[in-house]
Amino acid sequence: MYIPTFDDVLAAHERIKPHIRRTPVRESHYLNELTGAQLFFKCENFQEPGAFKVRGAANAVFGLDDDQAAKGVATHSSGNHASCLSYAAMLRGIPCNVVMPRTAPQAKKDTVRRYGGNITECEPSTTSREDTFAKVQAATGGDFVHPYNDPRVIAGQGTCSKELVEQVDGLDMVVAPIGGGGMISGTCLTLSTFAPETRVIAAEPETADDAYRSFKAGHIIADDAPKSVADGLLVPLKDLTWHFVSNHVSEIYTASEQDIVDAMNLIWKHLRVVAEPSSSVPLATILKNPDAFRGKRVGVIITGGNVDLDKLPWNQ
Repeated sequence: MYIPTFDDVLAAHERIKPHIRRTPVRESHYLNELTGAQLFFKCENFQEPGAFKVRGAANAVFGLDDDQAAKGVATHSSGNHASCLSYAAMLRGIPCNVVMPRTAPQAKKDTVRRYGGNITECEPSTTSREDTFAKVQAATGGDFVHPYNDPRVIAGQGTCSKELVEQVDGLDMVVAPIGGGGMISGTCLTLSTFAPETRVIAAEPETADDAYRSFKAGHIIADDAPKSVADGLLVPLKDLTWHFVSNHVSEIYTASEQDIVDAMNLIWKHLRVVAEPSSSVPLATILKNPDAFRGKRVGVIITGGNVDLDKLPWNQ
C-alpha cells in the first residue's frame, strides 16, 4: 500500500491547476453568531462538476501515461466521483465507465451522462457496487480510479485544504464530511505537514456512522447498506483512508437526519449557495456540539452542490 505524502499533494496541485477552480471562501455573520465560532466555508460546490472530487479525479486521469489513458478509466460511485471522473476523462478525451446505485440522485446521473460517462446501475449496497464494478472493469479494461481509497485521489483531495490554509490564516480546525474518507484523508495529509497546529474534525450522519464507530473501536467497522439523506457518505472506510483517519483525525461528530436538513437550509439561506446534504453534515455537527467550536476559527469544507431541485429534503 503506497501512502501518499505532501510532495504528492504539491505535484497534484501543479498537475490539476488547468482543470479545476480555486474555489472561494465564504463567511456568514449570522452563522458566526449562531455558532459562536468564526466559520470559513470553502465552497467546493463551485467546481465545474459541482464537487471537490474533481481534484482527485483530475489528478488520476492526467497522471496516466498515453497507453493507460487509451483504455479509459472506470469506477463505482454514489454520484460525485462518477461525474468528476467523467468530466476529467472528457477533458482528456478518453472513455469513462461508472457503476452507480440505482437510487443515486437523478441530478448526479444526468451530470455523468452530460460529461460522456457510461453508467451501469447496481443495487444500493457496497457489495453490489463492487461486484457489478468487477464485471464492468473486466469488460472495459479501464484504469480503476477508486472513489477514495487511491493515493492519487487522496493527494488530489489534499489540494483543497492546501488552498484553504493559503486563503485563511490561523485556523484552529477544519471540519469535513466523512464517508469513505477521501476528503478527510487528503485534509489530514495536507494539514499534518502544512499546518500541523490545525486539528482535523470529521462529520458523519448518525444513521451511517460506521466511521465514528470505527474511530472509537480502533479498527474498521463496515456497514454494507446504510441509509441517510447524505447520499454521498454511505460507503465504508478502507485500509488507506483508515491510515489517515486513525493517525490524524482528532474527533468524529455525528448529526441526525433532521440536523443535516436544517443545516442545509441554513447554508442555502445565509451563505446563499447550493450545498447538498452530505456537504451540510459539518455545519450540523458544529451546531450540535457548540462547546467544541465556540471561539475557534473553523474551516468548513462544502464538498458539493449536486441536488435534485425537485426533491429538496425540506419538501419531502
